[in-house]
Amino acid sequence: MTTQNRDPKAPLVMPPSKSPQHPFDQIHGVETSGLIAAGNLITGHPSDSHVTAYYGVAPSILRTLINLWRATNPPHPISHYTFIDFGAGKGRAMFVASEFPFHQVIGIELNPTLADTAQLNLDRWLAAHAADPTASPLAPIRLYEQDALTFDIPRHPTLAFLFHPFEAPVLKLLLRRIESRFAKRPGSPSPAFDLLYVNAECRAVLDQHPAFTRLFLGPVAMSPEDHAADIAAIVHQKDYRSTGDEECAIYRYTGRTPAPTHPTCALT
Repeated sequence: MTTQNRDPKAPLVMPPSKSPQHPFDQIHGVETSGLIAAGNLITGHPSDSHVTAYYGVAPSILRTLINLWRATNPPHPISHYTFIDFGAGKGRAMFVASEFPFHQVIGIELNPTLADTAQLNLDRWLAAHAADPTASPLAPIRLYEQDALTFDIPRHPTLAFLFHPFEAPVLKLLLRRIESRFAKRPGSPSPAFDLLYVNAECRAVLDQHPAFTRLFLGPVAMSPEDHAADIAAIVHQKDYRSTGDEECAIYRYTGRTPAPTHPTCALT
């Protein structure tokens, strides 16, 4: 199912992709391919100077990373977790995540054009699965055209996903918002919050954060099909190259350690 939380607009026509079509798109009838430079994603928002390029995550990397996360013994079953993609782009990570038995999948995208494309892709994704009697059930999906820094994160078990959507200044603000939302409150346990980070260029922000603990760091390899598609997509790009893997990290919100108290000595 999908809940549309966006203003109704005229029917969209999917623009043809200038980049080679990824096998994921060919199989599922969506359009999540291509590299869009940050300069082409300007919206007039104060965070524009900190956004990064759009590029869909390799499905094989995300599937592997979710399985690595499941091996960390999260405190709840996966069916209790909401998967939130901050910077959903055209929606590819949402669709891959919906193949897993999450409680729900949420995508947050600030750019209106990318959000429009993601919504059209979502409609096609759901229609294709509904028409396929052999398809496995999907997790419910919601797409929001919204600033990640204003999104009201549900206060229940959450697995967040970042494919390096923005630079350190915005990441710091997001972590502050997450901490205020998931900090322990008197009389109630803290909900679980974990984070998957692909192309973890700003991981130092998380490594130095006193409320987050790193569970995993290392390269995660693409499948041969994803690597071939990656090479084809960026063959003419001067600033990018494909190594066949992505540096990935997994973090868990563990809260801040209370400062030690020192007993005072009475003066005599």
